[in-house]
Amino acid sequence: MIRISNIKLGIDEDLLVIKKLILKKLKVKESELVKYYIYKESIDARKKGKIEFVYTVDVQIKNEETVLNKNLKDVVKVKETRYIGVELGTENLNHRPVIIGSGPAGLFAALLLAQRGYNPLLLERGLDVDNRTKDINNFWDNRKFKNNSNVQFGEGGAGTFSDGKLTTRIKDIRCRKVLEELVNFGSPDEILYSYKPHVGTDILKNVVKNIRKEIVRLGGEVKFDSKVTDVVIENNEIKSVVINEEEVICADTVILAIGHSARDTYKMLNSRGVRIIQKPFAIGARIEHPQELINKVQYKEFYNHPRLGAADYRLIEHTSNSRTAYSFCMCPGGSVIASASNEFEVVTNGMSEHARDQVNANSAFLVNVTPEDFEGNDPLAGVYFQEKYEKLAFELGGKNYNAPVQLVGDFLNDKISTSLGSVEPSYKPGYEFVDLRECLPDFVTRTMKEALVSLDKKLHGFAMHDAVLTGVETRSSAPIRIVRDENTLESINTKNLYPCGEGAGYAGGIVTAAVDGIKCAEKIIQKYSNKK
Repeated sequence: MIRISNIKLGIDEDLLVIKKLILKKLKVKESELVKYYIYKESIDARKKGKIEFVYTVDVQIKNEETVLNKNLKDVVKVKETRYIGVELGTENLNHRPVIIGSGPAGLFAALLLAQRGYNPLLLERGLDVDNRTKDINNFWDNRKFKNNSNVQFGEGGAGTFSDGKLTTRIKDIRCRKVLEELVNFGSPDEILYSYKPHVGTDILKNVVKNIRKEIVRLGGEVKFDSKVTDVVIENNEIKSVVINEEEVICADTVILAIGHSARDTYKMLNSRGVRIIQKPFAIGARIEHPQELINKVQYKEFYNHPRLGAADYRLIEHTSNSRTAYSFCMCPGGSVIASASNEFEVVTNGMSEHARDQVNANSAFLVNVTPEDFEGNDPLAGVYFQEKYEKLAFELGGKNYNAPVQLVGDFLNDKISTSLGSVEPSYKPGYEFVDLRECLPDFVTRTMKEALVSLDKKLHGFAMHDAVLTGVETRSSAPIRIVRDENTLESINTKNLYPCGEGAGYAGGIVTAAVDGIKCAEKIIQKYSNKK
């Protein structure tokens, strides 16, 4: 396999031009080209008045060695890399593997186990994605909240109602498997090479449904409305799980992929002695701007070009109080959504469809929180910290799931807003003008204020008066870590229990959570035989 880098296309050039440039780079005729595919795409907007797409392309060609001997610029030989599954173990399994939670970690753990013949049982406290969508829309439109069918709980996990970002900083061949599987089940091919791949909630809904159908086709089982309310541990080893306080399921192995909002499950595990520790996270608010503003800042005169789509940003500022404020989960052309997982709380998140064609851009605007900010040494102190500010937001919003909002200009001047400017909040079911200092810690609002002024110099307009802050954003990551052994990935004090994904404190985002699910499934595969 030959890899060619630095293939550049002008913003108005068609992708089909790549083939012509390959032949030119390799100095060969079209008849010698077997096939090619894009390995990576990026955008170069550094030169004023010019934007180029830059491609790395993998090529199969006749007489490969002859071409490589030419010592051509930007041309190297590479090995074709692909995910190779682990060898099967030999120990007997008395019961099928149990996976708790159907977010990315749980889905991909169950998928791999099903592909390898282990007939897993996947338990999800929420509902299938179709019924879940109906319940979520009913909450947003009519304020009818359901505890186990919402943005946090249900098929696909919290990521199903998000921008569907697939960016990750980890370097792991399993990332490629995740992306390839997502394409197999309905995601667009471009996620395999895009510099900032995303799927969008409209497509993700079908993708997670297709993965579930494949798990079942391969011999697995998926049970919805099946909340794990207890676990039975004997001699520091998992023996069974209890569903809905009545059904007992025996288990040799349990993958715990519960997501970062399963607070009742955290409390149950803690009461059963599973080792849990506090972990840093972040809280703040969602900030909304006109998407056109972000496009103009990032793309200048090309801001309306159809090849570019909605622009995004990633910002970070270290402030004078030794805190860090940063953007997180930026959703171009998206919406701020109501994401509560319990009654009497207000929680926000961001969501975009694949087209990213809504009028507002939004991002979490967060400040780091450390265990030193919590009260007491309780492993769940971070959970209680989150709950405190979510309940305050509910109260301030009017006790009807309206979100507390404040214009950025008024926030900077400690004034309660009285009217909107050029940005209409996208949050449903509604909003209430407040002073956000009443539902966020003082150190958070002070850090946000200082960072807003500084970040406006990096992205002009970030601190525009009319931009809208919507509170509160508290679920950027889990406030706890369920401690596991680095080698076996089992809980350090509960054998055959595999804490997994974002909810256990080991991932952040769709791809990293899915990779962690694959890793935990591999540990079971390596240890146990799939023979019945």
